[in-house]
Amino acid sequence: MRLFNPWEMGQDQTKQQIEKGLHLYQSNQTEKALRVWMRVLEKSADPAGRFRVLGCLITAHAEMGRYKDMLKAHHVIRLQEQFAVVQIDTARELEDPDFLTESYLNLARSNEKLCEFQKTISYCKTCLNMQGTTVSMQLNGQVSLSMGNAFLGLSIFQKALECFEKALRYAHNNDDKMLECRVCCSLGNFYTQIKDYEKALFFPCKAAELVNDYGKGWSLKYRAMSQYHMAVAYRKLGRLADAMDCCEESMKIALQHGDRPLQALCLLCFADIHRSRRDVQTAFPRYDSSMSIMTEIGNRLGLVQVLLGVTKCWMIQKELDKALESIEKAQELAEGLGNKLGLLKLHCLCERIYRTKEQQQELRDHVVKFHECVEEMELYCGMCGESIGEKNNQLQALPCSHFFHLKCLQTNGTRGCPNCRRLSVKPGYV
Repeated sequence: MRLFNPWEMGQDQTKQQIEKGLHLYQSNQTEKALRVWMRVLEKSADPAGRFRVLGCLITAHAEMGRYKDMLKAHHVIRLQEQFAVVQIDTARELEDPDFLTESYLNLARSNEKLCEFQKTISYCKTCLNMQGTTVSMQLNGQVSLSMGNAFLGLSIFQKALECFEKALRYAHNNDDKMLECRVCCSLGNFYTQIKDYEKALFFPCKAAELVNDYGKGWSLKYRAMSQYHMAVAYRKLGRLADAMDCCEESMKIALQHGDRPLQALCLLCFADIHRSRRDVQTAFPRYDSSMSIMTEIGNRLGLVQVLLGVTKCWMIQKELDKALESIEKAQELAEGLGNKLGLLKLHCLCERIYRTKEQQQELRDHVVKFHECVEEMELYCGMCGESIGEKNNQLQALPCSHFFHLKCLQTNGTRGCPNCRRLSVKPGYV
């Protein structure tokens, strides 16, 4: 027989304290919220309540990028991932398949934030293979989104687009506007990477519309993320004033909420805007600030983007040896992540540098490596054979998630995908 412990929380008190923490968190009193939830975790005797409070702690750590307190010398204690593992143990104790699916999703998200993309994909597949109830099925859209983000981090574009399309379908079928908003932001990132800047702007604009129409009770993070992705697309389109306005609005919300990951992204965007204006002296300190936060929170993919920007600044100043130093650091990170698009961009920059330095052997090496990356990522149109992602081009995806130049599809037409021969009678969903 289990003895009563007066210091333990019962089911009702656990629920009340979780709600208290949520109210504090939504009021931007993050530290107080975390203290309340940690107390629940320590004192609650209710397994279901412990599961829920672990979910709150995972979400808070993910959104706030709270890793700096866990930095000790060269070792990073990944607290968010630890919470997710404890949550899985709690779900197994409860013998609840829905809780188990949710806990594996949280573990996948934790690894996504830490840029452990292969682990993310593995945990997402575990979620999709579980036989839960209707509740678990409703999580499949979020699972598909996280898997798509991981495939995008690995530059596996067709699989990324396939996952985003599935996530968007789940969002529409379940009338889940929050999920639709998040998918639209990811699609904005996707089309930014393959350089269809019209679509890169369209999708975050769609996300902003969803926030305006349905987001009265949503967290401001949804507005902030849509504004950030709009800023990135506007910069790529050369609309620098619009990019600055959107980035400033996103940064304002990020500062209000103490959202360190978004602050780092905004600082990177600010730096890129100033670099686009050829104002490298203003760009450099923003790159430095962004790099500092991204190092702190473990965003290695973001660090690759920062180092690419820094490299381009050194090239503007014709400091080619310093540019090569930045490339070397970025290459080590990109190889560790398996980010093939980052490697392609680095080979392209090396090609330009060695052409200027008239070092023919190094130039040839990087030309070969560049084309190997293009082949590996299948970044070419299956109709005209020209590359995709080299310059801004309107693209169109087919239902199989292979994508082509829109002009090629319009000119030639197709009854099936030239890449996989799957029959298609209409354009893809995204």
